[in-house]
Amino acid sequence: MSTVHQPDLKDRPARLTVGVVGAGRVGPALAASLQLAGHRPVAVSGVSDASRRRAEAMLPDVPLVPPAEVLERADLVLLTVPDDALPGLVTGLAETGAVRPGQLLVHTSGRYGAKVLDPALRAGALPLALHPAMTFTGTPVDVQRLAGCSFGVTAPEELRLAAEALVIEMGGEPEWISEENRPLYHAALALGANHLVTLVAQSMELLRTAGVAAPDRMLGPLLGAALDNALRSGDAALTGPVARGDAGTVAAHVTELRKHAPQTVAGYLAMARATADRALAHGLLKPELAEDLLGVLADGSDGTNGTNGTEGNA
Repeated sequence: MSTVHQPDLKDRPARLTVGVVGAGRVGPALAASLQLAGHRPVAVSGVSDASRRRAEAMLPDVPLVPPAEVLERADLVLLTVPDDALPGLVTGLAETGAVRPGQLLVHTSGRYGAKVLDPALRAGALPLALHPAMTFTGTPVDVQRLAGCSFGVTAPEELRLAAEALVIEMGGEPEWISEENRPLYHAALALGANHLVTLVAQSMELLRTAGVAAPDRMLGPLLGAALDNALRSGDAALTGPVARGDAGTVAAHVTELRKHAPQTVAGYLAMARATADRALAHGLLKPELAEDLLGVLADGSDGTNGTNGTEGNA
C-alpha cells in the first residue's frame, strides 16, 4: 500500500519555488520553462565549470549552492543527474536529512520510474518521474523545444494529476508509463534518437570522403522525408537496396566500407539485417531475392553471390 499522501493544495502556494540538482543540459531548461509558467527558481547545484556556466546563462541570478541547500530552499526539486548516479544521490539526500516532508522530488531519468525515489518517499517526499523525450543542447533553444514535447510520466496514482499538470505547465504532453515498462520505454527512445545521431554522423563522414562538399545540405531533405515517411507509414516506408533485394549493391557497399571506413561495417550489416527481416516480414522484400541478400549480410561478402547488382534510388 502506498505511503504517499495527496498534498493539500489549499496549504500549498499556487506557485512553487524550484531547485535543480545537477546543472547538465536538462535541469536548467526545465527550470527555465517552469519559470515561464510562473514558478520561481531559487537554487541550483553543479559540479563542473561547464554546468556552472550553463546554470548562470539559463538561470541568471539564481544562486549556485550545494545539493542539500537546494533541497532546503525549494518546494519542487529537479534531480537531473546521469541515470547511474541517481540512486546514490537519492539515498544520500535521504540519509543526511536533506529531504523535507511534502517536498516534490522530480527526477528526469528515462530508465527509472518512481521507485528509485523510495528513500526520499520514506522521508516524506512526493516522488515524480518526468522524462522529456527530447534531445537537449544546453542552450535556450531547449526551452522552445519543450513545446509539444512528450514526457514519460511515472508516479504514484495519488500524484498522477500533479505530475501531468507540471508537464503541461512546461508545454509538454504527458504520456503515462508504468513502472515496469520504464527500461523498455527508454530503450526505444535510445534506439530511435541516440543511434540516429551516430548513423547521421557516419553518413556525413562517408559523404565527405566521397567528395561531397556539403553533406548536411544533401542529407537534410532526404532524412527529413525518410523520417516523415517512417512516422506516417512505418515499415511501408522502407526503400533502398536492402528492401529491393539488390544483393550486388549491398555487397558493393560492404566492399567500399571495408576500404574507407571499416569501423562502420558492423553497424551497416546489423542495420541491413534488421531492415531485411522487416522488409521480408511485411512483403516488401521478395522471398526469391532474400536468399542472396541474406547471404551477403551473413558473411559481409564483397562478392555478388550471383546477383545482377542492380542499382536503384536511395
